[in-house]
Amino acid sequence: MNDGSGFAARGGWWVAAQLVAFGVVVASLLWAPERGVPAIVAALGWVLVIAGGGLAIDGVIQIRGHLTAYPAPLDHGKLVEHGSYRMVRHPIYGGLVIGVVGLAVASGNLVALVAGLVLGAFFYAKSGFEETLLEDKYVDYPQYQRRVTRRLIPWLL
Repeated sequence: MNDGSGFAARGGWWVAAQLVAFGVVVASLLWAPERGVPAIVAALGWVLVIAGGGLAIDGVIQIRGHLTAYPAPLDHGKLVEHGSYRMVRHPIYGGLVIGVVGLAVASGNLVALVAGLVLGAFFYAKSGFEETLLEDKYVDYPQYQRRVTRRLIPWLL
């Protein structure tokens, strides 16, 4: 009997796929060839790393005890609308993507850049699934979506 609290019902396959995606990103950062880039490009990459890290860290701080790897919200969870959640609905995902893209740019690693963009597409899809669960759990979620129109990356996506 499936009571809705099982691995699949909570979005466990998304978590498994996320682990694979992170493995691909790490492998691309460690083993793909890097190319020399101009100092200004490397600096831009590091700015992205810092910005992405800040966005993700703030997302973790703001959501605190309600954080879960699963897309399904925790039973005791609450809708967080402050901090980075005022700019994007999924700042942790967005921050990770920005950071990976930044590392790829800073090192001139084209394989890692592609992996970062694929990670962005993955998180966009995962967050779409997650949002259906959030709409079911929080009656105010549709209003929050109308106020905060960006899903992952401020001013962009």
